[in-house]
Amino acid sequence: MNMFTIKSVVLLSSLLCVGNFAYAQGEHPSSPVKIEVVKNTNLSPSANLLGTVYSSSNVAITAGVNGQLQWIIEPGSYVNEGDTLVKMDTLPLELLQLEKQAQIKRENINLAYLKRELARLQTLKAQNNTAEFQLDQTRSKYELAAADLEIAQLKLKQINDQLERAHIVAPFTGVITERLEREGSDVNRSQVLLRFIDTENLQVRLFVPIRYMAFIKRDKTLTVFSDTYQTKARINAIIPSADPRSQTFELRITLDNDSVQYWTAGELVKVEIPVQAEIQTLAIHRDALILRRNETYVMKIDQDNTAHKMTVTVGDGQGDWVAIKGDLEAGDNVAVRGAERLQDGQKVSVQNKA
Repeated sequence: MNMFTIKSVVLLSSLLCVGNFAYAQGEHPSSPVKIEVVKNTNLSPSANLLGTVYSSSNVAITAGVNGQLQWIIEPGSYVNEGDTLVKMDTLPLELLQLEKQAQIKRENINLAYLKRELARLQTLKAQNNTAEFQLDQTRSKYELAAADLEIAQLKLKQINDQLERAHIVAPFTGVITERLEREGSDVNRSQVLLRFIDTENLQVRLFVPIRYMAFIKRDKTLTVFSDTYQTKARINAIIPSADPRSQTFELRITLDNDSVQYWTAGELVKVEIPVQAEIQTLAIHRDALILRRNETYVMKIDQDNTAHKMTVTVGDGQGDWVAIKGDLEAGDNVAVRGAERLQDGQKVSVQNKA
Protein backbone atom coordinates (compact mmCIF):
# COMPACT_ATOMS: atom_id res chain seq x y z
CA MET A 1 0.00 0.00 0.00
CA ASN A 2 1.49 3.35 -1.05
CA MET A 3 1.58 6.52 1.02
CA PHE A 4 -1.31 8.21 -0.92
CA THR A 5 -3.69 5.33 -0.12
CA ILE A 6 -2.69 5.37 3.57
CA LYS A 7 -3.38 9.15 3.83
CA SER A 8 -6.80 8.76 2.17
CA VAL A 9 -7.82 6.00 4.58
CA VAL A 10 -6.72 8.07 7.59
CA LEU A 11 -8.66 11.18 6.38
CA LEU A 12 -11.84 9.17 5.75
CA SER A 13 -11.63 7.57 9.18
CA SER A 14 -11.27 11.01 10.80
CA LEU A 15 -14.36 12.34 9.00
CA LEU A 16 -16.40 9.31 10.03
CA CYS A 17 -15.37 9.75 13.66
CA VAL A 18 -16.37 13.44 13.63
CA GLY A 19 -19.74 12.62 12.00
CA ASN A 20 -20.47 9.82 14.47
CA PHE A 21 -19.58 12.09 17.39
CA ALA A 22 -21.94 14.84 16.13
CA TYR A 23 -24.74 12.32 15.61
CA ALA A 24 -24.13 10.84 19.04
CA GLN A 25 -24.47 14.31 20.56
CA GLY A 26 -27.86 14.75 18.76
CA GLU A 27 -26.66 17.68 16.63
CA HIS A 28 -28.11 18.33 13.15
CA PRO A 29 -26.88 20.86 10.59
CA SER A 30 -28.97 24.03 10.26
CA SER A 31 -31.69 23.75 7.62
CA PRO A 32 -32.31 26.74 5.33
CA VAL A 33 -35.86 28.09 5.56
CA LYS A 34 -37.84 31.07 4.39
CA ILE A 35 -40.18 32.74 6.82
CA GLU A 36 -43.32 34.88 6.87
CA VAL A 37 -44.78 36.95 9.71
CA VAL A 38 -48.05 36.08 11.41
CA LYS A 39 -50.35 39.12 11.30
CA ASN A 40 -53.67 40.49 12.44
CA THR A 41 -55.63 41.43 9.34
CA ASN A 42 -59.08 41.76 7.84
CA LEU A 43 -60.03 38.73 5.78
CA SER A 44 -63.03 38.26 3.57
CA PRO A 45 -63.59 34.51 3.08
CA SER A 46 -63.81 33.73 -0.61
CA ALA A 47 -64.58 31.08 -3.20
CA ASN A 48 -63.21 30.57 -6.69
CA LEU A 49 -65.83 30.64 -9.46
CA LEU A 50 -65.41 30.00 -13.17
CA GLY A 51 -65.82 32.91 -15.57
CA THR A 52 -65.34 33.49 -19.28
CA VAL A 53 -63.29 36.19 -20.99
CA TYR A 54 -65.28 38.28 -23.47
CA SER A 55 -64.37 41.14 -25.76
CA SER A 56 -66.28 44.34 -25.08
CA SER A 57 -66.71 44.67 -28.87
CA ASN A 58 -67.27 41.57 -30.97
CA VAL A 59 -69.04 42.64 -34.15
CA ALA A 60 -70.05 41.38 -37.57
CA ILE A 61 -68.81 43.54 -40.46
CA THR A 62 -71.53 43.74 -43.12
CA ALA A 63 -71.64 44.98 -46.72
CA GLY A 64 -72.67 48.62 -46.97
CA VAL A 65 -73.98 48.37 -50.55
CA ASN A 66 -75.01 45.81 -53.14
CA GLY A 67 -72.15 44.92 -55.43
CA GLN A 68 -69.05 42.85 -56.10
CA LEU A 69 -66.19 42.44 -53.59
CA GLN A 70 -62.98 43.85 -55.03
CA TRP A 71 -60.78 43.20 -51.96
CA ILE A 72 -61.33 41.81 -48.45
CA ILE A 73 -58.83 41.46 -45.60
CA GLU A 74 -57.40 38.11 -44.49
CA PRO A 75 -58.61 36.47 -41.23
CA GLY A 76 -56.14 36.79 -38.37
CA SER A 77 -55.06 40.26 -39.47
CA TYR A 78 -54.43 42.81 -36.71
CA VAL A 79 -55.74 46.22 -37.71
CA ASN A 80 -55.89 49.68 -36.19
CA GLU A 81 -58.95 51.89 -36.07
CA GLY A 82 -59.53 53.38 -39.53
CA ASP A 83 -57.64 50.69 -41.48
CA THR A 84 -59.33 49.33 -44.64
CA LEU A 85 -61.22 46.04 -44.24
CA VAL A 86 -63.26 45.77 -47.46
CA LYS A 87 -63.28 47.43 -50.89
CA MET A 88 -66.25 47.06 -53.25
CA ASP A 89 -66.31 47.50 -57.03
CA THR A 90 -67.55 51.09 -57.27
CA LEU A 91 -67.68 51.53 -61.07
CA PRO A 92 -71.52 51.29 -61.29
CA LEU A 93 -71.87 53.86 -58.50
CA GLU A 94 -69.30 56.15 -60.08
CA LEU A 95 -71.26 56.08 -63.36
CA LEU A 96 -74.46 56.91 -61.49
CA GLN A 97 -72.62 59.74 -59.78
CA LEU A 98 -71.52 61.19 -63.15
CA GLU A 99 -75.04 60.83 -64.54
CA LYS A 100 -76.56 62.62 -61.55
CA GLN A 101 -73.97 65.41 -61.74
CA ALA A 102 -74.88 65.92 -65.40
CA GLN A 103 -78.57 65.98 -64.51
CA ILE A 104 -77.96 68.62 -61.85
CA LYS A 105 -76.08 70.72 -64.39
CA ARG A 106 -79.06 70.45 -66.76
CA GLU A 107 -81.52 71.35 -64.00
CA ASN A 108 -79.46 74.43 -63.13
CA ILE A 109 -79.54 75.58 -66.77
CA ASN A 110 -83.31 75.06 -66.99
CA LEU A 111 -83.88 76.80 -63.66
CA ALA A 112 -81.81 79.81 -64.73
CA TYR A 113 -83.81 80.10 -67.97
CA LEU A 114 -87.16 79.92 -66.16
CA LYS A 115 -85.97 82.48 -63.63
CA ARG A 116 -85.18 84.94 -66.41
CA GLU A 117 -88.48 84.19 -68.16
CA LEU A 118 -90.44 84.69 -64.96
CA ALA A 119 -88.73 88.05 -64.36
CA ARG A 120 -89.56 89.16 -67.92
CA LEU A 121 -93.23 88.21 -67.61
CA GLN A 122 -93.51 89.93 -64.25
CA THR A 123 -92.21 93.13 -65.91
CA LEU A 124 -94.71 92.81 -68.74
CA LYS A 125 -97.51 92.11 -66.27
CA ALA A 126 -96.71 95.35 -64.47
CA GLN A 127 -97.25 97.09 -67.83
CA ASN A 128 -100.42 95.04 -68.53
CA ASN A 129 -98.75 93.54 -71.60
CA THR A 130 -99.14 89.81 -70.67
CA ALA A 131 -101.87 87.50 -69.52
CA GLU A 132 -102.17 86.35 -65.88
CA PHE A 133 -102.44 82.72 -67.04
CA GLN A 134 -99.06 82.84 -68.82
CA LEU A 135 -97.38 84.36 -65.75
CA ASP A 136 -98.82 81.69 -63.42
CA GLN A 137 -97.78 78.92 -65.80
CA THR A 138 -94.18 80.15 -65.96
CA ARG A 139 -94.05 80.59 -62.17
CA SER A 140 -95.24 76.98 -61.75
CA LYS A 141 -92.59 75.69 -64.17
CA TYR A 142 -89.91 77.61 -62.26
CA GLU A 143 -90.95 76.17 -58.91
CA LEU A 144 -91.09 72.63 -60.33
CA ALA A 145 -87.61 73.05 -61.81
CA ALA A 146 -86.30 74.18 -58.40
CA ALA A 147 -87.86 71.08 -56.80
CA ASP A 148 -86.37 68.81 -59.49
CA LEU A 149 -82.94 70.33 -58.82
CA GLU A 150 -83.31 69.70 -55.08
CA ILE A 151 -84.34 66.07 -55.73
CA ALA A 152 -81.32 65.54 -58.01
CA GLN A 153 -78.98 66.98 -55.38
CA LEU A 154 -80.43 64.66 -52.71
CA LYS A 155 -79.99 61.64 -55.00
CA LEU A 156 -76.38 62.66 -55.60
CA LYS A 157 -75.83 62.73 -51.82
CA GLN A 158 -77.29 59.21 -51.61
CA ILE A 159 -74.87 58.02 -54.29
CA ASN A 160 -71.95 59.68 -52.50
CA ASP A 161 -73.02 57.94 -49.27
CA GLN A 162 -73.08 54.58 -51.06
CA LEU A 163 -69.59 55.24 -52.41
CA GLU A 164 -68.37 55.88 -48.85
CA ARG A 165 -70.07 52.68 -47.62
CA ALA A 166 -68.34 50.71 -50.37
CA HIS A 167 -65.05 51.34 -48.55
CA ILE A 168 -65.34 49.69 -45.11
CA VAL A 169 -62.82 50.62 -42.39
CA ALA A 170 -62.15 49.21 -38.92
CA PRO A 171 -64.37 50.83 -36.25
CA PHE A 172 -61.77 50.07 -33.56
CA THR A 173 -58.42 48.35 -33.08
CA GLY A 174 -58.71 44.57 -33.15
CA VAL A 175 -58.31 41.27 -35.00
CA ILE A 176 -60.26 39.69 -37.87
CA THR A 177 -61.49 36.35 -36.53
CA GLU A 178 -63.50 35.07 -39.51
CA ARG A 179 -64.01 35.81 -43.23
CA LEU A 180 -67.26 34.63 -44.81
CA GLU A 181 -66.87 35.88 -48.41
CA ARG A 182 -64.05 36.11 -50.96
CA GLU A 183 -63.03 38.60 -53.64
CA GLY A 184 -65.22 38.47 -56.75
CA SER A 185 -68.39 37.49 -54.87
CA ASP A 186 -71.58 39.48 -55.42
CA VAL A 187 -73.07 40.47 -52.09
CA ASN A 188 -76.14 42.31 -50.85
CA ARG A 189 -76.28 45.17 -48.40
CA SER A 190 -76.23 44.00 -44.74
CA GLN A 191 -74.72 40.61 -45.72
CA VAL A 192 -72.10 39.53 -43.15
CA LEU A 193 -68.58 39.60 -44.62
CA LEU A 194 -66.25 39.45 -41.59
CA ARG A 195 -66.24 38.95 -37.84
CA PHE A 196 -64.12 41.46 -35.95
CA ILE A 197 -63.09 41.45 -32.29
CA ASP A 198 -61.56 44.07 -30.02
CA THR A 199 -58.53 42.54 -28.29
CA GLU A 200 -57.63 45.63 -26.28
CA ASN A 201 -60.79 45.86 -24.15
CA LEU A 202 -61.62 42.57 -22.45
CA GLN A 203 -63.93 41.69 -19.60
CA VAL A 204 -64.75 38.61 -17.54
CA ARG A 205 -68.35 37.53 -17.20
CA LEU A 206 -69.46 35.03 -14.59
CA PHE A 207 -72.59 33.92 -12.81
CA VAL A 208 -72.51 34.21 -9.02
CA PRO A 209 -74.94 32.59 -6.52
CA ILE A 210 -77.47 35.16 -5.39
CA ARG A 211 -76.62 34.52 -1.71
CA TYR A 212 -73.23 36.21 -2.24
CA MET A 213 -74.67 39.39 -3.76
CA ALA A 214 -74.58 41.29 -0.45
CA PHE A 215 -70.78 40.96 -0.32
CA ILE A 216 -70.13 42.23 -3.87
CA LYS A 217 -69.98 45.94 -4.64
CA ARG A 218 -69.48 47.86 -7.88
CA ASP A 219 -65.86 49.06 -8.43
CA LYS A 220 -64.57 46.46 -5.94
CA THR A 221 -61.31 44.78 -7.02
CA LEU A 222 -61.26 41.00 -7.42
CA THR A 223 -58.51 38.51 -8.24
CA VAL A 224 -58.71 36.89 -11.68
CA PHE A 225 -56.34 34.03 -12.48
CA SER A 226 -55.61 31.11 -14.77
CA ASP A 227 -52.92 28.43 -14.77
CA THR A 228 -50.36 30.89 -16.14
CA TYR A 229 -51.30 34.38 -14.98
CA GLN A 230 -52.98 36.29 -12.15
CA THR A 231 -54.16 39.89 -11.93
CA LYS A 232 -56.52 42.26 -10.13
CA ALA A 233 -59.61 43.48 -11.98
CA ARG A 234 -62.42 45.90 -11.17
CA ILE A 235 -66.14 45.09 -11.14
CA ASN A 236 -67.79 47.34 -13.72
CA ALA A 237 -71.30 45.91 -13.80
CA ILE A 238 -73.60 43.96 -11.49
CA ILE A 239 -76.74 42.75 -13.24
CA PRO A 240 -79.26 42.20 -10.41
CA SER A 241 -81.54 39.84 -12.28
CA ALA A 242 -81.42 36.30 -10.92
CA ASP A 243 -81.95 33.27 -13.10
CA PRO A 244 -84.92 31.46 -11.50
CA ARG A 245 -83.43 28.01 -12.08
CA SER A 246 -79.78 28.49 -11.12
CA GLN A 247 -80.41 31.35 -8.65
CA THR A 248 -77.39 33.23 -9.98
CA PHE A 249 -76.80 36.77 -11.22
CA GLU A 250 -74.32 38.04 -13.81
CA LEU A 251 -71.15 39.87 -12.82
CA ARG A 252 -68.87 41.68 -15.29
CA ILE A 253 -65.26 42.53 -14.52
CA THR A 254 -63.04 44.79 -16.63
CA LEU A 255 -59.47 43.58 -17.26
CA ASP A 256 -56.87 46.36 -17.25
CA ASN A 257 -54.93 47.18 -20.42
CA ASP A 258 -51.63 45.92 -18.99
CA SER A 259 -52.96 42.38 -18.60
CA VAL A 260 -55.05 41.87 -21.77
CA GLN A 261 -52.05 40.37 -23.60
CA TYR A 262 -52.28 37.33 -21.30
CA TRP A 263 -55.97 36.58 -22.00
CA THR A 264 -57.97 35.38 -25.00
CA ALA A 265 -61.66 35.91 -25.66
CA GLY A 266 -63.50 32.69 -24.85
CA GLU A 267 -60.91 31.57 -22.28
CA LEU A 268 -62.13 30.10 -18.98
CA VAL A 269 -60.66 31.77 -15.89
CA LYS A 270 -61.22 31.68 -12.14
CA VAL A 271 -62.39 34.64 -10.10
CA GLU A 272 -62.04 34.93 -6.32
CA ILE A 273 -65.43 36.01 -4.96
CA PRO A 274 -66.10 37.10 -1.34
CA VAL A 275 -68.66 34.81 0.30
CA GLN A 276 -68.81 36.31 3.79
CA ALA A 277 -68.52 39.69 5.47
CA GLU A 278 -64.99 40.89 6.27
CA ILE A 279 -63.63 39.73 9.64
CA GLN A 280 -60.54 40.65 11.68
CA THR A 281 -58.45 37.62 12.58
CA LEU A 282 -54.98 36.20 13.08
CA ALA A 283 -53.71 35.00 9.69
CA ILE A 284 -50.72 33.19 8.22
CA HIS A 285 -49.54 32.46 4.71
CA ARG A 286 -50.95 29.23 3.26
CA ASP A 287 -47.48 27.89 2.53
CA ALA A 288 -46.75 27.72 6.25
CA LEU A 289 -49.38 25.02 6.84
CA ILE A 290 -48.21 21.42 7.13
CA LEU A 291 -51.15 19.08 6.67
CA ARG A 292 -51.12 15.63 8.22
CA ARG A 293 -53.85 13.04 8.67
CA ASN A 294 -54.37 13.70 12.37
CA GLU A 295 -53.28 17.33 12.69
CA THR A 296 -52.32 20.56 10.99
CA TYR A 297 -49.33 22.47 12.30
CA VAL A 298 -46.76 25.13 11.49
CA MET A 299 -43.10 25.52 12.40
CA LYS A 300 -42.55 28.67 14.44
CA ILE A 301 -39.03 30.13 14.22
CA ASP A 302 -37.94 31.93 17.40
CA GLN A 303 -35.29 34.64 17.85
CA ASP A 304 -32.58 31.98 18.31
CA ASN A 305 -33.45 30.47 14.90
CA THR A 306 -34.91 27.38 16.55
CA ALA A 307 -37.96 25.64 15.07
CA HIS A 308 -40.95 24.83 17.28
CA LYS A 309 -43.91 22.73 16.19
CA MET A 310 -47.22 24.57 16.78
CA THR A 311 -50.58 22.90 16.19
CA VAL A 312 -53.18 25.21 14.65
CA THR A 313 -56.82 25.18 13.62
CA VAL A 314 -57.40 26.56 10.13
CA GLY A 315 -60.33 28.86 9.34
CA ASP A 316 -61.50 30.65 6.23
CA GLY A 317 -59.05 32.10 3.76
CA GLN A 318 -58.61 34.85 1.21
CA GLY A 319 -55.99 34.52 -1.48
CA ASP A 320 -52.68 33.36 0.04
CA TRP A 321 -53.75 34.04 3.63
CA VAL A 322 -55.86 31.92 5.99
CA ALA A 323 -57.29 32.53 9.44
CA ILE A 324 -55.87 30.34 12.23
CA LYS A 325 -56.34 29.61 15.91
CA GLY A 326 -53.51 28.37 18.10
CA ASP A 327 -50.61 29.40 20.34
CA LEU A 328 -49.33 32.01 17.90
CA GLU A 329 -49.29 35.79 18.13
CA ALA A 330 -49.07 38.60 15.60
CA GLY A 331 -45.40 39.19 14.76
CA ASP A 332 -44.30 35.57 15.16
CA ASN A 333 -42.24 34.11 12.34
CA VAL A 334 -43.29 30.85 10.71
CA ALA A 335 -41.47 28.84 8.06
CA VAL A 336 -43.08 28.87 4.61
CA ARG A 337 -40.28 27.08 2.74
CA GLY A 338 -38.35 24.10 4.04
CA ALA A 339 -40.70 23.48 6.99
CA GLU A 340 -41.72 19.92 6.05
CA ARG A 341 -38.34 18.43 6.93
CA LEU A 342 -37.86 20.26 10.22
CA GLN A 343 -37.95 18.63 13.65
CA ASP A 344 -39.12 20.31 16.85
CA GLY A 345 -36.14 22.09 18.41
CA GLN A 346 -34.00 21.98 15.26
CA LYS A 347 -31.76 24.91 14.39
CA VAL A 348 -32.47 26.69 11.12
CA SER A 349 -30.77 29.15 8.82
CA VAL A 350 -33.24 31.90 7.90
CA GLN A 351 -33.11 33.01 4.28
CA ASN A 352 -34.82 36.06 2.80
CA LYS A 353 -38.55 36.29 3.50
CA ALA A 354 -40.83 34.59 0.99
